[in-house]
Amino acid sequence: MTTTTRNPTQARNIKITVAAILVLITIIVAGFVNRVQQPRVMTFAEMKINGLYLLQTPRNFGEVKLIDHHGEPFTRERLEGHWTMVFFGFTHCPDICPTTMAFMDKFMAELEGTEAQETEVVLVTVDPARDTVEQLAAYVPYFNPDFTGVTGEFLDVHRFATALNTPFRRVPGQDENYQVDHSSNVVLINPRGDYHGFFKAPLDQAKMKVTYRSARVLWDY
Repeated sequence: MTTTTRNPTQARNIKITVAAILVLITIIVAGFVNRVQQPRVMTFAEMKINGLYLLQTPRNFGEVKLIDHHGEPFTRERLEGHWTMVFFGFTHCPDICPTTMAFMDKFMAELEGTEAQETEVVLVTVDPARDTVEQLAAYVPYFNPDFTGVTGEFLDVHRFATALNTPFRRVPGQDENYQVDHSSNVVLINPRGDYHGFFKAPLDQAKMKVTYRSARVLWDY
């Protein structure tokens, strides 16, 4: 019977090779597990089914000349460099507006990491006659101190809303306690400051979160 004796160098090389193979296997398995755990990116059609309607080509809606609830100019530049969710409502709204604002506060609380850091929420009033800077300053921070309220001249607000396919009109035949008909959708503006799409009402927390994440991933690509 013949016994093969390996010299120390051969033994060391074998150990190194085995260790390298084990490391490679570990990396492959870890990558697979991480990929499985990551939420799948939805297609445009799937996002639409789940409430997010994306424009095939994001739209430049031009200049914005409004004012925020701090009394500072709110221009197009304020919408660049991050994602913005815009809701058109008003402070005298009895139900849809406070419900949506509370919904958005909860939605923002559930975002993680850079998602939350790169997302802003803006309420644009459809009732600028009553929603002054002071009125918005008392209303918007109640829901979330990081939210921004925006008002301005009626024609400027109307032009902005029209550009984002969000029409509104005062209900006729009412006194000073009038209501305003408006959309409950939430508009999505991308970091370039373009109209990217909208979340169709009724809003759903889980669907909105996963579709928003998918939209962000597709944008990054």
